[in-house]
Amino acid sequence: MLEPAERYTGYTAYDYLEPGVDYREFAYAKQIGRVPEYQGLALSDDQAERAARLLREETVISLHEHVQVFPEDMGQLRDHIRQGREPTGYEGLSRSGLTAVFDNGMDGTCCISSDAGWKYQDVLFDLGVRMADLAHQDYVIKGETLKDIQYAKETGRVAHIFALEAATPIENEVDRLDVLYGFGVRQMGIAYSEANYLGSGLKERGDGGLTYFGERAVARMNKLGIAIDISHSGDRTCVDVIKASTKPVFITHAGARGLWPTNRMKTDETIVECAKRGGVIGIEAAPHTTLSPEHPRHSLESVMDHFRYCVDLVGIEHVSFGPDTLYGDHVGLHHAFASQLSIGQAHGHVDYEEVEYVDGVENPTEAMANIIGWLVKHDYSDDEIRLVVGGNTLRVLEEVWV
Repeated sequence: MLEPAERYTGYTAYDYLEPGVDYREFAYAKQIGRVPEYQGLALSDDQAERAARLLREETVISLHEHVQVFPEDMGQLRDHIRQGREPTGYEGLSRSGLTAVFDNGMDGTCCISSDAGWKYQDVLFDLGVRMADLAHQDYVIKGETLKDIQYAKETGRVAHIFALEAATPIENEVDRLDVLYGFGVRQMGIAYSEANYLGSGLKERGDGGLTYFGERAVARMNKLGIAIDISHSGDRTCVDVIKASTKPVFITHAGARGLWPTNRMKTDETIVECAKRGGVIGIEAAPHTTLSPEHPRHSLESVMDHFRYCVDLVGIEHVSFGPDTLYGDHVGLHHAFASQLSIGQAHGHVDYEEVEYVDGVENPTEAMANIIGWLVKHDYSDDEIRLVVGGNTLRVLEEVWV
């Protein structure tokens, strides 16, 4: 476990407000020690020292997380969300070793005014409140450019990059992309499991591909400098987006369907087409996603099976990590929002053993540290580790961001 970053002063979310007066207080999950530390690596002293050095020295970027903290009592989840004041896990981030993190916030659970979620005004409220909180401390900074990531690295900070898993809130208004960019959004998905004006999500029975409006939206995202994510899009829509975009695209958080046959995983064709055009796949670790025949009980080992599969398929230059973790009971969140998150349709008819948490990649604090430890244990070189924990992502951002 890392010590807190030197620059972190102990700030907690919304310290500038008065709890019970300005907002309703909830008891939140522990950011550190909610579950036992992972014991599966068993590194030698030399390996542990090398892993710590790499985590400390390299530019470490997670392509996909939700770095807010959830209520300790998930029965209070709806009331907490309707308040619209998600707390960023500053303490956990201070021990993570991350240089930059793509944070998707409330995302598919953005249900401030409607249980259906994805309302434009709700998303703007969520973004604005989170940014107001970031502005009241000096450790986690708003990341919008490559210079911001470099500055975070040089000064011992974390660059927090706002992202959305779907463009659903723009409805049929392409100019809303400009507004969201102005609010700091620098990465955006096409569709989140359900179809929208742009294209099909991965849960739908049929996939009509990228729509004409979707083509306009992709073109606008390219012009603005918003990185495109196809993690939750349907198979045909994924390939259409890759071909329509003038810039490389991300699969920020997924795995390989060739290893685990669910809609939530990507086909070999999609992964290959993404890589052929310079894109990158970030390997997913949210509960009950990246399972494998060799490791059907979800853990770090299951996740890394998908990493190896994708490296063998497209080369190490096109693989990174988007663990998709949070602070709190992720499985409980899935249970509470099974319909919005399309859990059943994403898994289809594949049976799996439910776990309480994914051992080794339970939250944003431990995810990249344990991934680096695994890579060290399995004799990946410093150059290879540098690529997959940040270098590949930076290469794409250099081409996509303005």
